[in-house]
Amino acid sequence: MNNRRKFLVALGASALAAPFASFAQPQGKVWRVGYLVQSHMDLTDTDRYYGPFTRGMLELGYMDGKNLRIEWRSAEGKTDLLPGLAAELVQLKADVIVTVGTPATVATQKATTTIPIVMVGAGDPVGNGLVKSLARPGATTTGLSNMMADLSPKLLEMLLAMAPKVSRVAVLVNPGNLSNALFLKNVQAAAQRINVKIVPVEARSPQEIENAFSLAVRQNAKAIIVSLEGLFQQQKNQIVELAAKHRLPSIAMYGDYVEAGGLISYGANLREPNRRAATYVDKILKGTKPADLPIEQPTTLELFINGKTAKSLGLKIPQSLLISADKVIE
Repeated sequence: MNNRRKFLVALGASALAAPFASFAQPQGKVWRVGYLVQSHMDLTDTDRYYGPFTRGMLELGYMDGKNLRIEWRSAEGKTDLLPGLAAELVQLKADVIVTVGTPATVATQKATTTIPIVMVGAGDPVGNGLVKSLARPGATTTGLSNMMADLSPKLLEMLLAMAPKVSRVAVLVNPGNLSNALFLKNVQAAAQRINVKIVPVEARSPQEIENAFSLAVRQNAKAIIVSLEGLFQQQKNQIVELAAKHRLPSIAMYGDYVEAGGLISYGANLREPNRRAATYVDKILKGTKPADLPIEQPTTLELFINGKTAKSLGLKIPQSLLISADKVIE
C-alpha cells in the first residue's frame, strides 16, 4: 500500500483542469519558451529534474525544434547570475518564461512586467509577494508552489524523532532566497515551542557551504536542516559528505538527497512540477491569462530514509517513521 500522505490541493486542481478558452495555433508558428533555473542542468531533454518539462510539452503537441523552441538558461548555482539570464530571455522575446525556484522568479519579475511567467517550486509565493493570492495570482505570474515554509515544522519534528537527544539544530539557508528566510522563521517558531535552539548558517557558494558546516559545529549544533534551494540541490553530494564528516543527522526536502547518502528527506517530488508546468504554458499559449490560472500546490509528499546512514550515526529509526516511509535505503 502506498504510504504517501495525501494533501488537499490549494483551491482545487479542478480549477486548473477546467476548460479554458483556446484558439487555433497559427500555421507554422514556433513558440519560444524561456526556462530559467538556478542550479546546474544536464542535457536538458534527459535532465532528471528539467527533462520532464520537455516531455510534458511533447505530450501536449509541442516538439522542440518544430513548433517549439526552448531557451534553456542555468545560473549554475550562482544566484547573482539570474538577473542577467532573465534579461537575456526577455530580449529574446520569449512568449512565456518558466522559472524554477523563488530567486529565478524574482529575477524574472524584475526583468519583465509583460511576458507571462510560470514559476515552478516557489516557496510561499503569496508571503514572498510573487502573487496576490493562490486562487487569483494577478498580473503575469502563475505556476506551482512547493509548500516549503509550511513543511518546516514537520522537518524539525522528523529530525528530532531520529535524533531525540539533540537540543541545538543548524539550518542551512541561502540569504539570497526569500523562501529560505521564511522557512527559517517558521523553523525558529516551531523550535521555540519545544525549547530547541536553532543555529542559522548561511551559504551562497560551495565554499560558503563548507564554512557554514564549520560554523554549525563551532556553535555546537548536533543536527542540521537543509533548506530547499537550487545551490544546495546542486551541491547535495558535498552537503551529504560534510554531514557525515561532522556526524550531523540531517534532513532535506527531496529524495535525491537521501539517495546520495543523506539521512532523511520529506517533501514533494521535484520532477513532477516541471512536467505540470507544461500544462500552464500550453494554456497561456492558447490565450489564457496567467492571472486566471490558480497556483497549484503538491498533492503528495514523500518520506525517504537512509538506513545505512542512520546506522553509521548510531541512530535507530523510529517505527512511526518506518511505517510512513515511501522508501528506506538499506
